[in-house]
Amino acid sequence: MRQDEVDGQGPGDLLVGLRDASAPRAFGARTRGEQLAGVLEDRIHDAGLASGAPVGTLDELRAGTGLARATVSEAVRLLAERGVLEVRPGRGGGLFVAERGPAVRMRHTLLEVRDDAAAVADAVELRAHLEELVDVGAARCASAADVEGFRARLAAMASAPDWPGFVRATWALHEALASTSPNAMARAVYLGTLGHLGAAEPRPATTDPDEERRRRADRLAVHTALVDAVAAGDETAVRAAVARHHAV
Repeated sequence: MRQDEVDGQGPGDLLVGLRDASAPRAFGARTRGEQLAGVLEDRIHDAGLASGAPVGTLDELRAGTGLARATVSEAVRLLAERGVLEVRPGRGGGLFVAERGPAVRMRHTLLEVRDDAAAVADAVELRAHLEELVDVGAARCASAADVEGFRARLAAMASAPDWPGFVRATWALHEALASTSPNAMARAVYLGTLGHLGAAEPRPATTDPDEERRRRADRLAVHTALVDAVAAGDETAVRAAVARHHAV
């Protein structure tokens, strides 16, 4: 049984109404390919498709949108560069939701690495594996004062003047969460991964202000849900929030 059959969401469902959704709108200087890429990324995100789930084919996209081959190809190229789609050639090929390894996570966070890119990629991967452990620990041990500190860092994220400031405020929140974990070894290793991220400079998420606002809002909502779960001591909700954190 295919993943899309399990989820009840197939590539045909994803493309329904795409012609109207990708019709020309007031997006300033954005090209038609960029508009289509944004619509497709939103649909994949909203459908909650897992890595490897089929999205369709280039021919299906062209038929579903009525757009030119060059426009559809541009949209697919942009999504492949963002680590959203994987293009598989040959029989049984097509467009699939991409795997989210450490290199993809670096592109998605838009980190510009000044020194050792491999070390930063390793830090991103290790941090992802430790996230649930340290956050569940925080849910078990965080005091009222700790939670107040978490919420202050959420406020700093919300008021950050630009994308790099937003990303660094996000790292500060994760540092505060990890610092309350009772597992001393996991805490030390996790905080060490955040130190490695200091070798990277967050780049602007996008040149489109509306797209940047959407990305910031999505990430702020995910981190707010994580802090709420930690504050409630709800370990199930913490695990769900961490899974969502890895998906955005």
